[in-house]
Amino acid sequence: MKILSVVGARPNFMKIAPFIRAIEKYNNENGDQLHHILVHTGQHYDVRMSEAFFKALSIPDPDINLEIGSGSHAEQLGYTMVEFEKVLLETNPDWVVVVGDVNATLSCSVVTKKLNIKLCHIEAGLRSGDMTMPEEINRLVTDRLSDLLFTPDKFASDNLRNEGTPEEKIHFVGNIMIDTLESNREKALKLSLNKIIEENLAHGSQNPQIYPGDEGYAVLTLHRPSNVDSDLVFKPLIEFLLNEVTKDQLLIWTIHPRARKKLFDLGLWDRVINNPSIILLEPVGYHEMIRLNMGAKIMLTDSGGLQEECCVLGTPCLTLRWNTERPVTLRENGGASVLVGNNITRIRNEYHETLSLKRIPHIPELWDGQTSERIVKILIKVHKKFIS
Repeated sequence: MKILSVVGARPNFMKIAPFIRAIEKYNNENGDQLHHILVHTGQHYDVRMSEAFFKALSIPDPDINLEIGSGSHAEQLGYTMVEFEKVLLETNPDWVVVVGDVNATLSCSVVTKKLNIKLCHIEAGLRSGDMTMPEEINRLVTDRLSDLLFTPDKFASDNLRNEGTPEEKIHFVGNIMIDTLESNREKALKLSLNKIIEENLAHGSQNPQIYPGDEGYAVLTLHRPSNVDSDLVFKPLIEFLLNEVTKDQLLIWTIHPRARKKLFDLGLWDRVINNPSIILLEPVGYHEMIRLNMGAKIMLTDSGGLQEECCVLGTPCLTLRWNTERPVTLRENGGASVLVGNNITRIRNEYHETLSLKRIPHIPELWDGQTSERIVKILIKVHKKFIS
């Protein structure tokens, strides 16, 4: 059985790593029955964003790298489809496995089905209901095309049923991201906060006057266009951070290139970089981010993956979005996160309430670190049905 899996950007890497390990484990126990080919579309072209994660998560070098690089959504989709079709015609896999919701997920799914190859989607069924999000379009199309849908929670399974997906395609297996988290907790916990800061200071930053201890700092990540691209949204957020959050505690901000550019455009860079209570870091590695999360008093983020990790680690989280495709992580469903959008009044109110909360981990059903093994077993079982 030949399986070709696709990664395109950093969120995919944490999902594909345990899947590859599960394939290796199955082959070690049953003989080399599964032939795996890893394709990297190269949607993330920054070494810090890509190669460093492959190394940290012990992902083998891709068998094929399409080196698509940056561009508009249409450019990335089009270039990927052209190059990925060549790969499929050359390798002729039995199954193509895509993960998550990046542009590579969508483009490779379309090409796969055009060539009548079986398609499997890991992390299927997530829905935000927000059609302005490119990721939502990617999820909807990929799930509609897929022959096999692996869902991370029962909300996702119900979404697929409500859309008319046949029951035999839906398999609730748990969250593969948590496989990666659980297998890397111990390594992350051993990291020094001081060393993380010193080795990842943003260009132009000075060493902080005060280094934080656990539960003595907030963490911020901010990258979505809905939060960063509009002056009317971004500037009030920065003023809230400068005038209020930093009055309570140190703020560690792992800054995305989009947010960095906006700070310069608005003339806010110097105010941020010179605030003694803000520690500005470049995008950090996977283990470093887990360690920052483990010690944070509060997380402010618009990242879906960090929502999930905060849920399991118990870090109180303000999700800077008006909707989420991961409702299982919300406090109303037992999780650690609350949606605050980008309204400063709402953010302020929830921020002060959240500061009083204790760290309480919440483990949703099947978020047990065994998702990847369940996926491989089901994939093999379904494949046998198709060929019998």
